[in-house]
This record gives sequence, C-alpha cells and structure tokens, in this order.
Amino acid sequence: QVQLVESGGGLVQPGGSLRLSCAASGFRFGYYAIGWFRQAPGKEREGVSCISRSAGNIYYADSVKGRFTISRDNAKNRAYLQMNSLKPEDTAVYYCATTVRIDCRATMSEYDYWGQGTQVTVSS
Repeated sequence: QVQLVESGGGLVQPGGSLRLSCAASGFRFGYYAIGWFRQAPGKEREGVSCISRSAGNIYYADSVKGRFTISRDNAKNRAYLQMNSLKPEDTAVYYCATTVRIDCRATMSEYDYWGQGTQVTVSS
C-alpha cells in the first residue's frame, strides 16, 4: 500500500536548521514528482517546494527561497527538505506529497498521496 512518512521535525531556535525526510513505499517513487507543503495553525496549507521526477526542475515558494533546499534520492525512495536560517514564521506541520504530473507546480488537489506530517516549531 502507498505510504509516505515524514520525519525530522522538532523544536529549533530561530536561525537554526532542520532536515526533513520523506520515506516512500508502495509505489514507483521515481515516477512521481514530490512536493513539500506546510500548514500553520489557523492558516491554509501552502506549497513550500517541489521537485520533478528526475530532479531536473525544482521550485520554491518566495518565503523560503535561499533558505530551504529540496532533494530526492530515487534509489532510496526518499525526499528531503533541508531548512536553514529558520524563522518563527516557518512554524507549521510539514507534509510531503506526490503527483504524477510532469510539472510539480500542480495544485494540491492534483497531489495523490500525502504523508501524516511532521511538526516544525521555531521558537526561542
């Protein structure tokens, strides 16, 4: 069965770093683009970054550009989100999701499978 499991969240001080992982199973990981999304309390879920099947195309939300780096390892069925220079406004539950769309900048409704999320809290 399809499964996405995020890990690596936690509590970090402003300016700190975290590396999120998304472990995939039950489907051909390399055939899917991967997106990272987040949802802060009281706010709508938003796209953070996405990466195409072969990692040839990568996109970031303006709010994280230059601070976050997305990557994937198709041999290990894993995707990653390296988050540096974290800010309190980055506090949210972070989700990974997959889409068969060639362009990973698909709408959230076009993302087929979702993980359960991992909490990231940036606070002093």
